[in-house]
Amino acid sequence: MPGIITTERLTLRPAQASDLEAMHEILSSAHAMAFWSTLPHETLAETRLWLEGMMATRNDDFIVVTKAGEVVGKVGFWADPEIGYILHPKAQGQGYAHEAVSAVIDRAFKDRGLNEATADVDPINTSSRRLLERLGFVVVGSAKKTYLLGHTWADSLYLRCTPETFPGAKTAWSWKAPQPA
Repeated sequence: MPGIITTERLTLRPAQASDLEAMHEILSSAHAMAFWSTLPHETLAETRLWLEGMMATRNDDFIVVTKAGEVVGKVGFWADPEIGYILHPKAQGQGYAHEAVSAVIDRAFKDRGLNEATADVDPINTSSRRLLERLGFVVVGSAKKTYLLGHTWADSLYLRCTPETFPGAKTAWSWKAPQPA
């Protein structure tokens, strides 16, 4: 179970059952899910299943919460070394993704000893690609028709970042390890 990462404007913490409504709002949004690997969630039960899976993982996978206490997304290594993230549309364009993703990667490199981070991005998702490139990711490959979303195929760009290419977190962060139960 991951601990808690605190940045200047965010708290990245483990998923909780109480996150269901907020995450359903994000995961049912066609805008937020436009470049996700699944279609938008249609039911609360679908999001509950997703959230339970996130809560059961031992990987560094976090719910993104603003200092005001609002759940605005998810970021983390759902399977080492692949990072993923999603934000509520109202939280996009404010630098939250950069702040959260850079802190998670910085911690993975410095504290966990991960030697690379990878990402799979739809080539038409220019915002995500620009974010990753600012964080030191480079394109290492591509593939056609990697995800079937409904009746539409999506392609993939594969990106990779190493401790040598990563510029480091621009925002200070701190880590609080999980406490034994």
